[in-house]
Amino acid sequence: MIGVLVVDDQQLIRNAVAELVAHEPDMHLVETAENGVDAVRKAKELAPDVVVMDVRMPVMDGIEATRIITQDEPGVRVLILTTFEDEPEYVVRGVRSGAAGFVGKGAEPEVIVEAIRTVHRGEGLLTPRATKNLLDRYAGAAGSGQLHPDLRSLTPREIDILRLVAEGQTNQAIADDLGISVVTVKTHINRTMTKVGRHDRAQLVVLAFETGLVTPRYR
Repeated sequence: MIGVLVVDDQQLIRNAVAELVAHEPDMHLVETAENGVDAVRKAKELAPDVVVMDVRMPVMDGIEATRIITQDEPGVRVLILTTFEDEPEYVVRGVRSGAAGFVGKGAEPEVIVEAIRTVHRGEGLLTPRATKNLLDRYAGAAGSGQLHPDLRSLTPREIDILRLVAEGQTNQAIADDLGISVVTVKTHINRTMTKVGRHDRAQLVVLAFETGLVTPRYR
């Protein structure tokens, strides 16, 4: 069972997500919290598997709460549920603070519960909308033709896979595109994370944008 802590300062949203979690057969609601300070305390006391975290809250915001939780409780995964998918600075700050994924509050219920499962499995998650906005933000960084120093430890195959991860491809899609197995894709991703000092897929995506590896296909 996946233990979930739901954090949001709006009672209506907090209760709606809590109710959603409570009805999933593989999840149970650990507790709810209404601000970042409350979230940090309850994460420490109750050790949930996943924290569903709002961004803007009184007392302490979700970004700072995420940083503290992921630093002090490394076994806890944080999924940020936000209205700020269109503001890439929140995505970047959240991932740097240790968030494993982002999903919009306007997402369908099944998308939210599947996002919880995804981060619980140890996989990072950025929605297509958040990914597009990151691409737009970093449009000017890509296309220089020079490999960023942070990526020079990677093999050509690892660079190819990192680029596809940043473009939102699943492991299966990457395997099909490159003609290799899904297991091999996962091995390359894990090696890449070790080499560049990132701990999940979401952090790899942001790294690819920040280093100019990804060339935007749209603006």
